[in-house]
Amino acid sequence: MTQKLWKLSATELGSFIQKGEVSARQATQSVLERIAAVNPRINALAEVMAQEAMAAAEEADAAQARGDKLGVLHGVPVTIKVNVDVAGHATTEGLVALKDNIAREDSPLVSAMRKAGAIIVGRNNTPAFSLRWFTDNDVHGRTLNPWNPAVTPGGSSGGAAAAVATGMGPIAHGNDYGGSIRYPAWACGVVGLRTTAGRVPSYKQSGPNRILSNQMMSVQGPLTRTVADARLVLSVMAQGSPLDPNWVPAPLEYADSAQPKRVAVFRKHAAYDVDPSVSAAVDQAAKWLAQAGYTVEEVEPPHFEEGANMWRQLVMDDMRRGGQAAIAAMGDNAVKATMHGYLAGLPSLGRDQTLDMLTRRLTICRDWAMFFEKHPVLLMPNSWQRQFPIDADLAGDSAVHKLTAAQAPLLGTAMMGLPGLSVPTGVVGGLPVGVQLVSSRFREDLILRAGECIEQAAKYDVLAKLMEAGHC
Repeated sequence: MTQKLWKLSATELGSFIQKGEVSARQATQSVLERIAAVNPRINALAEVMAQEAMAAAEEADAAQARGDKLGVLHGVPVTIKVNVDVAGHATTEGLVALKDNIAREDSPLVSAMRKAGAIIVGRNNTPAFSLRWFTDNDVHGRTLNPWNPAVTPGGSSGGAAAAVATGMGPIAHGNDYGGSIRYPAWACGVVGLRTTAGRVPSYKQSGPNRILSNQMMSVQGPLTRTVADARLVLSVMAQGSPLDPNWVPAPLEYADSAQPKRVAVFRKHAAYDVDPSVSAAVDQAAKWLAQAGYTVEEVEPPHFEEGANMWRQLVMDDMRRGGQAAIAAMGDNAVKATMHGYLAGLPSLGRDQTLDMLTRRLTICRDWAMFFEKHPVLLMPNSWQRQFPIDADLAGDSAVHKLTAAQAPLLGTAMMGLPGLSVPTGVVGGLPVGVQLVSSRFREDLILRAGECIEQAAKYDVLAKLMEAGHC
């Protein structure tokens, strides 16, 4: 049993530990051995905290022996992205200039994970400034997609997705500004939950002042191999903190959580090219939801293209004001080139135009809220295209524009601060395929429920598939 503990979900592993059938030390040792076997090839983890993790596991076992009250993640190994603070470790942001940027205290979600009993075994890789759809940087190197090293594992939480997919812990932390949880989860074939803006406290002492669009759109969330694990860790991450005044004490479950709902299916848009495997995955998931009792209708959400374009305009204008100088001073060549592409051809809005756009944003949010009154769940792709070839964003400004257009299903929902769930549905042509589920603010319960229905029908196991294909 102990040699295979790394294969278990967090829910399964936590249950064994709580019952005393497995120790936290055994679970942590198993995952660390898996990391030692796989990480040198995949490079998902920028830092492995083996000694600290084993010490924490020993203390967890001692606490259990004393009869202390145990948290829901007691003894479960987890990994944390290198762009939030873990006390005593560098918050590098994927930058050489910050390789010695040692955090003095934990970010709130890290504190919550520790209080729940989780054992931090390592730090997930990210691109410089977490601003690319690829995970590579000059300080930690490149993270590979375990399915195929010629394509991206996604970004910016590509290290998290690759780690979870290959068994380097059942739970990985990520963050999502415009798709940085959902896209890597889809690219590597795992579950990724973008939480509602305000659901999980976002704060780090090493960088406390977040630019405005980041405050509105960027969230923290989990990447896991099962929907049940995403639900479990959400209950931990969502603990409040006065360090983030935007945090909202919203319920995690509502009275109608388990009732099948009306689902809007959005599989294509006239303005975008759609890969056949992408639309086929949506069609398959729609059939599974219908079989589970959901009412499924093909409906386009309101202002879709406008919402995606608004994300780009607001975020990139904010970058011009609050990030471009830092990127020029500390960024690697790849993020500088990508940023040039993001900004190329994009006008810089003045004061009144920006205020008009923010005013218009509320109207779009209102129309989406009314849309969800009729269709509480939206089923659509994560990206219009298959996984991008490595460094496709370095082929010039036009290439960056094409990549950004392909990510439209990720952008508009982030602009509104909505929750989204990436769920795998299978493997096509040697690469994972999957879908995205979206709902109204703080209704993660609805998309988690629908995601479980898809997961049960798909009978998909990323570890089994990777091992079957000889990739893991």
